[in-house]
Amino acid sequence: MAQFFEVHPQNPQSRLIRRSVDILQQGGVIVYPTDSSYALGCRIGEKSAMERIRRIRGLDAAHNFTLVCRDLSEITTYARIDNQAFRLLKSLTPGPYTFIYHATKQVPRRLLHPRRKTIGIRVPDNPICLALLAELDQPILSTTLMLPHDDRPLTDPYEIRELLDLQVDLIIDGGFCGLEPTTVVDMTLEQPTVSRVGKGDTSLFEE
Repeated sequence: MAQFFEVHPQNPQSRLIRRSVDILQQGGVIVYPTDSSYALGCRIGEKSAMERIRRIRGLDAAHNFTLVCRDLSEITTYARIDNQAFRLLKSLTPGPYTFIYHATKQVPRRLLHPRRKTIGIRVPDNPICLALLAELDQPILSTTLMLPHDDRPLTDPYEIRELLDLQVDLIIDGGFCGLEPTTVVDMTLEQPTVSRVGKGDTSLFEE
C-alpha cells in the first residue's frame, strides 16, 4: 500500500520532502507533481524501480525516459550541450519542456534510447518537484503518469491512489497540476525540432 502525502503546492513541508526522498533512496517508485502533469519517478540507479515504471506505463525498451534536473548545471553532467543550445535552454528553463540530447558517459546505458543513445532532460517549474530534487541531490528518472490505452495523464491524486495504490510506494498530492505533458524538443538535429507538442510554447521553434 502506497504512502500518501498532502504537500503544499507553493510551500512544501520540509519533513514530507525528506520522507519522500527517503523512499526514493530506498529504491521506491513515487508519483509526484510537475509543472505539466503528474509523473512517475525513481532514482537513476534503481533498475528494478525503473522496470516497475515500465510495467505501470506499458512501455517498451525504445521509450525515452526523462532525467528531471534541478538546474542547468546538473543538465550538463548528463547531456552534451554546446553554447548555442545552452543559451536556448537558459531561456526556456525552468519550464514545461523536455529536451532530447546525446547522452554523456555519466548516463547508464539502460536509460538510453537503444539506437540513438539519447536521453530526455528537463528542469520543471514546480516548487514540490524542485524541493525533492534539492533534497535528493541528483536527477529523478521520470516519465509522465499516463496509463496504457489512456490519451491523457492522470491528474487527480485520489484517483491515482485508487488505481496505483499497490504498484507504487508513495503518492504526493500537490493539487491539480495540469493535463498536458511537456513539449518535447529534439536537440540532436541540425535545428531544434519539436517532436511532441505539449504545454510549452512552440513558437520559438517555428521557421
